[in-house]
Amino acid sequence: MKKYFVLLVVLLLSNCHFAIAQKDIPDRPSPPKLVNDFTGILSSAETHTLEQKLVTFNNETSNQIAIVIVNDFAGYQKEQYADLIGEKWGVGYKGKNNGVVLLVKPKTETEKGETFIATGYGLEGALPDAVLKRLVEEEMIPFFKTDRYYQGLDHTTDIIMKLVAGEFTADEYLGNRDVLKGLFFVFLILVLFIAFVYRKLKMANVKVKNYSSGHHGISAMQLLMLLLEADKGKEKGKWGSFNSGGGLFGGFGGSGGGGGGFGGFGGGSFGGGGAGGSW
Repeated sequence: MKKYFVLLVVLLLSNCHFAIAQKDIPDRPSPPKLVNDFTGILSSAETHTLEQKLVTFNNETSNQIAIVIVNDFAGYQKEQYADLIGEKWGVGYKGKNNGVVLLVKPKTETEKGETFIATGYGLEGALPDAVLKRLVEEEMIPFFKTDRYYQGLDHTTDIIMKLVAGEFTADEYLGNRDVLKGLFFVFLILVLFIAFVYRKLKMANVKVKNYSSGHHGISAMQLLMLLLEADKGKEKGKWGSFNSGGGLFGGFGGSGGGGGGFGGFGGGSFGGGGAGGSW
């Protein structure tokens, strides 16, 4: 009997702690909206554009993406704060738990910027932690570092929507990024090769002119022989090391606005996956 009493007390205390914790979280917006900027970092036009895009996505798929921008996390870790927002507001739909909370705390003169993407249980398959981590580090934070918050949010939500809608899978997204890295490496090699050939052509320019003056043209084999001859007696150069740093090229298309207003959150539950970062 004592064991059950202790268990009951623990459960009651846990519920009380959760209720107290939720008091530090902003109340569910009224009227309901998906883009909630408590900092004023977005313009009204930017907020409206994002809102219309996310409302259209909600109406077409029933999946809800809530953007929340705050000045601080009220003493919580960013992942705790994002989960508490999702739970208190009920982002997503009950039974489906298909909500996403994209939490951002902008960088200030005294504090680093932080962000976290939290997902309901129902979207863990489409948005596993590995995908969310890459979204945060490679798609979103590079924009945030240059204070382009709207562009980062717009770009990242575009990709989230396509992943959730099944336009491509998590594995395809991760794989495509690796392919792009490989293509970028090949592109750099090609540029270096062209530069090498161009340098050799300049060195052999006089010989090419003298040779071709008595002929109607020059064949590929003859050009190769001239290049080899121009290299005789010279030490072979070494390829310099290089880095392919920076972001990857390419992108994903945007989404148009339209549709009716947002009808409200559907009682989704959180505590699933997520990933975050800082800058």
